[in-house]
Amino acid sequence: MLEKIITLENVSLVDFLGIENQNIKALSDAFPDSKIVSRGNEIRIKGTAPQILKINEILSSLLNHYHEYGKVTDENVKDFVTNEEKIKEELGKTQVLVHGTKGTKISPKTINQKKLVKAVEKNDLVFAIGPAGTGKTYVSVALAVRALKNKEVKKIIITRPAVEAGENLGFLPGDLKEKIDPYLRPIYDALYDMIPAEKLKYYNENGVIEIAPLAYMRGRTLNHAYVLLDEAQNTTPMQIKMFLTRMGPDSKVIVTGDRSQVDLPKNQTSGLIEAVDVLKDTKSIGFVELDDRDVVRHKLVKSIIQAYKKYGSKK
Repeated sequence: MLEKIITLENVSLVDFLGIENQNIKALSDAFPDSKIVSRGNEIRIKGTAPQILKINEILSSLLNHYHEYGKVTDENVKDFVTNEEKIKEELGKTQVLVHGTKGTKISPKTINQKKLVKAVEKNDLVFAIGPAGTGKTYVSVALAVRALKNKEVKKIIITRPAVEAGENLGFLPGDLKEKIDPYLRPIYDALYDMIPAEKLKYYNENGVIEIAPLAYMRGRTLNHAYVLLDEAQNTTPMQIKMFLTRMGPDSKVIVTGDRSQVDLPKNQTSGLIEAVDVLKDTKSIGFVELDDRDVVRHKLVKSIIQAYKKYGSKK
């Protein structure tokens, strides 16, 4: 049997493990062929490699739940065990979202990316939160392009806060599109992977795909559109409230962000972090947490994220 040790950091043990370790006992009951023991802030898992991987994924999801809600119950454990199995069963087959310009099949590559696709299919508003390189923006753009190609929406609207320029872009040369383009380069790169250049140019010129700074969303109602707010961690609470209340009939909205990359002034609350806290109990809103297991960039990116997480917890 193999063994894996998980060290809990910045966690109230009684709130995470439960009274008399009832949560660990519930997890052990779900995996009778494995041995799961908690001692102090360590959880030791003994079992086969597939079992350990599955238990580790559930514990990671439970940690995300704890950091969001402050507590884990044995019922939460049972729900996560059941949900993990259902999701893997439903999404076990490769799901092609769109075919790329070079004939490549663009699909969700990790379990959490698949959860994002499922959440968007079930909800009109979804928050996708995770570190750099987890594919949250790329998958969101692919979902928007798929909806446009399937005529489920009439247009795609992509926006983000231009924090570096304080949203006052007037000093930059060029028209509005040219002013905001540098901040939206990652999204353009994704669009060029999925839509031929000439067609993308046509869509841009005819407003089928609209690129606009967040400040220009004020006063609008976004109807029959797929709307993506990227880098939402850099919105203020008022900005994200303004954006979320723009939703119109037959619209889908995805909000992406990374809690670890807030560029706002130190005394300014992140609108994304506040919105998740405010809306976490609201029905028909999906929340998907991606983590370093979902990194699809260079393998070093995962190591960098883990190193910074470890450094931050020590501080």
